[in-house]
Amino acid sequence: MAVPDPSSIEIKYKQLFIDNCFVDSVNRKTIPVINPATEELICEVQAAEKEDVDKAVAAARRAFKIGSPWRTMDASKRGKLLEKLAQLLEENKEYIAALDTLDNGKPYFDAVDDVTSIIDLLQYYAGWCDKICGKTIPVDGDYFTYTVHEPVGVCGQIIPWNYPIAMMAWKIGPALACGNTVVLKPSEVTPLSAIYCAQLIKEAGFPPGVVNILPGYGDTAGQAIAAHMDIDKVSFTGSTVTGRKVMRAAADSNLKRVTLELGGKSPLIIFADCDLDYAVNVAHGAIMANHGQNCCAGSRTFVQDTIYDEFVEKSRQLVENRTVGDPFDPLTQHGPQVNKAQFDKVLSYVEKGKAQGARLVYGGERVGEKGYFVRPTIFADVKDDMSIATDEIFGAVQSILRFSDLDDVLERANRTSYGLAAGVITSNIDRAFTVSKALQAGSVWVNCYDIISSQTPFGGFKQSGQGRELGEYGLQEYYEVKTVTVKIPQKNS
Repeated sequence: MAVPDPSSIEIKYKQLFIDNCFVDSVNRKTIPVINPATEELICEVQAAEKEDVDKAVAAARRAFKIGSPWRTMDASKRGKLLEKLAQLLEENKEYIAALDTLDNGKPYFDAVDDVTSIIDLLQYYAGWCDKICGKTIPVDGDYFTYTVHEPVGVCGQIIPWNYPIAMMAWKIGPALACGNTVVLKPSEVTPLSAIYCAQLIKEAGFPPGVVNILPGYGDTAGQAIAAHMDIDKVSFTGSTVTGRKVMRAAADSNLKRVTLELGGKSPLIIFADCDLDYAVNVAHGAIMANHGQNCCAGSRTFVQDTIYDEFVEKSRQLVENRTVGDPFDPLTQHGPQVNKAQFDKVLSYVEKGKAQGARLVYGGERVGEKGYFVRPTIFADVKDDMSIATDEIFGAVQSILRFSDLDDVLERANRTSYGLAAGVITSNIDRAFTVSKALQAGSVWVNCYDIISSQTPFGGFKQSGQGRELGEYGLQEYYEVKTVTVKIPQKNS
């Protein structure tokens, strides 16, 4: 597969997508989309505000109306539409990946992997469409009782910038499988792939209004979605700070249902009985993947004291060989941070780490004179109360902490307001089960890290969110359970 020339990538769609039409925003405001590798303007896209959200919600409500083509469609036909969308994504995979690399900065082949994963996800949910069913319940008395699973209604979905196309599919896949309609806001930082996929949704044959795509800012379009009185459910992926705002707006409006996938400060515990080289590689990928811009990144690496120094040295050697540069270069492993705000944030935490006494082993400085590149960073001798060990940096900053005692490291690993993910590396299966049971996290990986598939639920404990995405559990967030009880007439004696 050839890597495209970024200068040759045409931006085909820059408007809002409402009721199966590309339209300008009501106020004609636009969003500048910046290439983080060059700091140059890619294009400007239309910026949705409250009036545009109102129009999209009205379209979604019409599409959800009883008797509409979408509501009367056979469940198996919904599955065929999702399969068609997956096919169109496959046909346009390289172009969509190029869009994500252009405005996100992730290496091109990583972006291709993202698109490949969502093709699988849409096919997975296509298979679920005609299998979402209720139960018959043997209640006492002369009654016949059964449950049905009905779509929630109009779903507002707000996605982040770190996995633009993947997060879109995570949201729309289960929502459409259950028969809902969608108003989705991609991040203003990385809107290009979502806008393009709107055309594929139309081409796949989804009726007007079923999916509406509104690029816009969080404090305008995002706020309007969260607070809208005619949206039945909102799903948000992003920071815990913003998640609180979304939940507050949902409560203050119509008490709409809420699913939140929020921040993390995930521990990865490495015991001395591990294969050291393997553990170093797993820990490296756990924090360096996607430039550390990953909600479940293994950002607290706990290493047992007897292997600690050797682990730190091997980690340094590995990160030294990590290639940072142009994300369209096939040799690049590590592109830029997504924007200047994130670039500045990562560098500020490097300074905090040094100021608070952590030992900078490698990295922590800007790479090059142009673009938001930060050299991947390792800190050793990190203490639990240091900012780099407590705060979500959302950058490739590995904090390596020392431990000796099992009970102590479990208490320290759980000493956080987050609970999205965790990992353990050990050759002792009893210890692996003990640790995985004790860790307070929605996902626990044993002798691996960040293994996510369409079939497995994903979500957080504590302030890392509520609800689940992916798998059969992800469907439960998008349907209501209705109980129907029928009186059985008695025969005349």
